Amino acid sequence: MMLFTSKSSIFSLSILLLFTSFFLNPFFNPQPTPQNQTHSPISSSSTAASESKKAHQQDQHFTRRNHIIRFNNYKKAEDHKNYLKEKLQFKGWEWIERKNPAAKFPTDFGLVEIEDSKRDVLIGKFLELELVKDVSLDLSYQRVILEEDKEENEGNVGGFLDEKKRPGKLFTAMSFSEPEENYYAVANTSNMRISWRRNLMVQKSQVTSFFGADALWSKGYTGSKVKMAIFDTGIRANHPHFRNIKERTNWTNEDTLNDNLGHGTFVAGVIAGEDSECLGFAPDTEIYAFRVFTDAQVSYTSWFLDAFNYAIATNMDVLNLSIGGPDYLDLPFVEKVWELTANNIIMVSAIGNDGPLYGTLNNPADQSDVIGVGGIDYSDHIASFSSRGMSTWELPHGYGRIKPDIVAYGREILGSKISTGCKSLSGTSVASPVVAGIVCLLVSVIPENKRKDILNPASMKQALVEGAVKLSDPNMYEQGAGRVSLLESYEILKSYKPRASIFPSVLDYTDFPYSWPFCRQPLYAGAMPVIFNATILNGMGVIGYVESPPTWHPSDEEGNLLSIHFTYSEIIWPWTGYLALHMQIKEEGAQFSGEIEGNVTVKIYSPPANGQNKPQTSICVLHLKLKVAPTPPRSARILWDQFHSIKYPPGYIPKDSLDVRNDILDWHGDHLHTNFHVMFNMLRDAGYFVETLGSPFTCFDAQHYGTLMLVDLEDEFFTEEIKKLREDVINTGLGLVVFADWYNVDTMVKMRFFDDNTRSWWTPVTGGANLPALNDLLSPFGIAFGDRILNGDFVMNGEESRYASGTNIVKFPGGGYLHSFPFVDSSESGATQNVLLSGMMKADSPILGLLEVGGGRIAVYGDSNCLDSSHMVTNCFWLLKRLLNFTSGNIKDPVLFSESNRQHMPLHLDNNQLPSRRTDVNFSTYSSVVGKELICGSDSRFEVWGTKGYSLQVRGRNRRLPGYAVIDLGTGLNSTRDASNTRAFDSSEKKNDDNRYFGLFNREDMDMPVVVASHWLLPAIVAIFGLLLLVSFWRIRQKRRRRRKGSGSSRSANP
Repeated sequence: MMLFTSKSSIFSLSILLLFTSFFLNPFFNPQPTPQNQTHSPISSSSTAASESKKAHQQDQHFTRRNHIIRFNNYKKAEDHKNYLKEKLQFKGWEWIERKNPAAKFPTDFGLVEIEDSKRDVLIGKFLELELVKDVSLDLSYQRVILEEDKEENEGNVGGFLDEKKRPGKLFTAMSFSEPEENYYAVANTSNMRISWRRNLMVQKSQVTSFFGADALWSKGYTGSKVKMAIFDTGIRANHPHFRNIKERTNWTNEDTLNDNLGHGTFVAGVIAGEDSECLGFAPDTEIYAFRVFTDAQVSYTSWFLDAFNYAIATNMDVLNLSIGGPDYLDLPFVEKVWELTANNIIMVSAIGNDGPLYGTLNNPADQSDVIGVGGIDYSDHIASFSSRGMSTWELPHGYGRIKPDIVAYGREILGSKISTGCKSLSGTSVASPVVAGIVCLLVSVIPENKRKDILNPASMKQALVEGAVKLSDPNMYEQGAGRVSLLESYEILKSYKPRASIFPSVLDYTDFPYSWPFCRQPLYAGAMPVIFNATILNGMGVIGYVESPPTWHPSDEEGNLLSIHFTYSEIIWPWTGYLALHMQIKEEGAQFSGEIEGNVTVKIYSPPANGQNKPQTSICVLHLKLKVAPTPPRSARILWDQFHSIKYPPGYIPKDSLDVRNDILDWHGDHLHTNFHVMFNMLRDAGYFVETLGSPFTCFDAQHYGTLMLVDLEDEFFTEEIKKLREDVINTGLGLVVFADWYNVDTMVKMRFFDDNTRSWWTPVTGGANLPALNDLLSPFGIAFGDRILNGDFVMNGEESRYASGTNIVKFPGGGYLHSFPFVDSSESGATQNVLLSGMMKADSPILGLLEVGGGRIAVYGDSNCLDSSHMVTNCFWLLKRLLNFTSGNIKDPVLFSESNRQHMPLHLDNNQLPSRRTDVNFSTYSSVVGKELICGSDSRFEVWGTKGYSLQVRGRNRRLPGYAVIDLGTGLNSTRDASNTRAFDSSEKKNDDNRYFGLFNREDMDMPVVVASHWLLPAIVAIFGLLLLVSFWRIRQKRRRRRKGSGSSRSANP
């Protein structure tokens, strides 16, 4: 009987364990972790590696590269050369003699040729030298024009020639051609082209009359004794349109001083031409023509550095640079511009011809010490070609500055031809000399002996922006301060006293549309801080200091509801700095509706001026008039992820749509207020409040937001972010909307091109989006994207849409809704398959998925081009609104949630078949995650600045339950600032698999949605298990008692 009882108990336990294992097995089936799969590259990565090896072999014949060595001081070039030869007794490098007019002046750099095989060693040795500042490649600047016979030259123009990249850093084109012509640079990948110009209109107009230049001419101001440096294509001697050509210098490798293209002559004509048909603004200006571009429109950084040094040495007053491009990380060039303006040379530069897109400012016009000029037509409308702000240096973790500074007429402007006569051109490179001519005229107003005491880059910009006429229709990122006004600026300069100021001096939420995007959305309590980035202009001196932190002075009691944190330039150099306002409404203002008004003041001081013994001081004032609304409900609040966006520069980030063949770099910033500005306006019109997250996911509280939007993301994710997002969606009810893009390693390898200037291969560091990272993020929900590149048109809900280089969904849980459409796969593997099947085959591919998981809802879509103004063929705003209705409000559109699209079985693909990361790219160079520490920045809520963010453990206790109010049990913050208590992200860290059998709570990959029962199921099973054990032990004890009784009775009956 004892044996039977034990066997019965064991049998009961076995049945119970079998039942438990069977029930939990679907949840506990272990899967490879995302980290494991990323370190096991598939054949695509192997292909990338082999292609890189092939590229290296092809690169062997390019054995030397030119490098710029910058020194910490100015000396004769011969002295720098001797210093290097004395200190560096190594072979493999050679000093390059630069024979140009700057050779007779001291210089701060040298040009050396370095053998590739010894490059790393030699650069390291150079950097060890005490007098060496840095070493960088000699980048080149290029503009491209199309010859008259387009068909004859097709394929031989642009940045690529015979499948080799022509010399040239990517730059906006000069204004040359008739409207029907285009400039192209053709890549060796899928007939891809880079376009660096825009169409131009031609019509004769006399621009000086529109600004009243004759009023100053009549007073005797004609630009006399003003030294004007024109950096362009040169000018011909004895040109009949110019009375005062002082000097022509050539900085190129061509043996000519003449302008053989016509652009430099045209620019000079707008500034100082005296022909009655095409008058310039300042005909008596002294023209110094710097020929810095060849006839092929090529220029090198080293040429510019020498020419800039010469301009400094010869005391130029004004410099016009009608060029611009996206590369603001060419530090030798950028820092030399700073040095140039620090030497009191007023630089005017074109803002770029990449409009009407936003976030397309060109460098150096986007620098705060340079007067950046945009273009308008004669109806005071922003020209379609004129680039728009904001500046993108600060993205993705901050907010850009207002640019352009001013706008001027830039369409159909008359100027001088190469030899004689006039012609009409359009472009911001035409608007720039309009302003440069005005500046020369204004400089001549100030007596020569007082000019250097009054005029400088800051004071001239103050006169221009304060005198500008604000246009009625454009916003601040289109027009800056407005249309330049010669006469108003003249009045300001007549009585100018050196001072500091803030540009813009007013931020008015009621000023629509000028104050867009700020006027489109009020402030409210609980929101991410709204950042306004203003520029400090210091006309008192090249260097200035902030004496004490800026202060906020509200006009009334309601103004105390506004909390402002400031970040700013403590040292203002050269002439300019920044002042960023991070604005939040305090919690006690959650129900406030109205306006808040007041002033921000900051005191600036500079060293004493000539003849003075006391520092100069000035108080700057920024007036604020802000709209405030009650905190909107959670379902109306959207959070936009800005943190995980990467753009060019610094890395080769390709465009999201491979159909766009005239511009292959993604350099527009990917921000709500740049290339997604139309979508932002649509969301506001739909009643949504959109906030920006510029820090990791741990830095926001999901209880406040209906949906987190992830659109076109290129960066990786911290492990903590993946865990927190899963918690936010399943347990906090956060909605998630994802718009992805293409990612195919084979295609990326094919998109590389060789730059014979830097002697290196340019290779995309990721695809349109970083799908391996997104798949890691979505893995806890059982969702993954594939590596197809899909193109085609489709119709949904009566709406025609274009799918442009989107991707496919390859993993999706059962119970969700999945929409598939027939598309052509244009990826490398897909194209090969199409060839084998003798045609472009269309196959149904899943592209849209909707899923309910725990308390949250998820929507994923494989293409972002329908939201991005840069490449939009057709928008999908209708779809976005329906997705947000679902994720934020649980409103299910009958078309999206048709039973025919319900996924009864999981869509599955093995993890080792998912898109893999490239193993031949050092992603940490471009990433804000890989190799970095997780930290909440100044664009997150004030209470988490400098911390790891919101603690998951505390947040779990503050969870909102259905039908119950929130019970606040604590702040939910890990507010320590002690770095010793925090752990930095390790991108190679593997997930802990020790607790994989508790995967119901900690699971990384699901084949079905998590249900609410998951929160009580396991405890219930454990309780039943314990109860059965208790019953088994009770039965054993009872049987033992009966046995003892039975034994006792037997002994009594048988003495």
